[in-house]
Amino acid sequence: MLDRRLKIFLHIVFWLFMFLSPMQYMRGTGMPMLQYLMNCMSSLLLMVVFYANYKWLTPKYFVSGKHRYYTVINFVMIVSFAIFLHYWMDYTRDLFHPVVMRYRIPDTLDDFLFFVRDCANFCIFATAATCIALAQRWLWADTALKAAEAARVKAELNNLRSQINPHFLLNTLNNIYALTAIDSERAQSAIEQLSKLLRHMLYDNQSSEVPLKDEVQFLENYINLMKIRLPQTVDVSFVCDMQNPEIRVAPLVFISLIENAFKHGISPTAPSFIHIVLTQHDKELCVNIENSNYPKTEDDRSGHGIGLEQVQRRLDLAYYARYEWNQNVSDDGTVYSSIIKIKL
Repeated sequence: MLDRRLKIFLHIVFWLFMFLSPMQYMRGTGMPMLQYLMNCMSSLLLMVVFYANYKWLTPKYFVSGKHRYYTVINFVMIVSFAIFLHYWMDYTRDLFHPVVMRYRIPDTLDDFLFFVRDCANFCIFATAATCIALAQRWLWADTALKAAEAARVKAELNNLRSQINPHFLLNTLNNIYALTAIDSERAQSAIEQLSKLLRHMLYDNQSSEVPLKDEVQFLENYINLMKIRLPQTVDVSFVCDMQNPEIRVAPLVFISLIENAFKHGISPTAPSFIHIVLTQHDKELCVNIENSNYPKTEDDRSGHGIGLEQVQRRLDLAYYARYEWNQNVSDDGTVYSSIIKIKL
């Protein structure tokens, strides 16, 4: 929206033009200044009509839907001003040109046409004032709506982060707890990796965007931590190809998806696999995850649906209309694939 001082300046310039422009026709006519000032009555009434609509009639009646009051008040004001202006101009001419007015032959048609002209001018200024007031109100509402939407998005992102952090931490602590009974040294190493992950989540996660290389390092640490308790029958791979490691992305978008792969893609007895490929070329980021499909039974619904819902919501908030997400299960139901493409 226009700066308030700029708007005031534009209003002053316009009305100075309206009041001073007739002076260019005074040169050589011998018109006294008092007559000029009295002739400015038309500009003064136009100003009254304009600001009556701009400041009062439009916000109070037109915007609130009281169009009948808006129309009636404008009609009475415009007709009254037009009649007053007609007699005022006759009075002015009689005051400064009494001889001419004494022998003037009344012309009803001529007087009517001048009356219609004045009404038309008042209507134009009333309409212009209403349009400007509505446009400014629309711009203000649009700006307020965008600000409210930005605040809502930020609040939802913070809420999602608060959901992701304890969910992720619970899974990781369960892994370390299982590892302490097997190998204490590896458990210590796992705790060190967890501290790096938490550092990323506590600090980098607070920014709306982080360098892609930091997010990739976070995912690698998480995958390595998850692999500690996996049996040899599980094949886990993470391939990354970044053209620009410094390009910035929204943090923690894919962690829930990878958590989901580890939760539903691993069997304690049968061979399993999780293959993750992340590529970034130009302004496109693609994450392709394939894993064996071992969905949880109805008896085990811990965290059911939370991960994928979080991924969907974070994509909507961070990359609305700039991403594609395709999820598929193979015909035999043994392989689940998820491909996300994002325009950065």
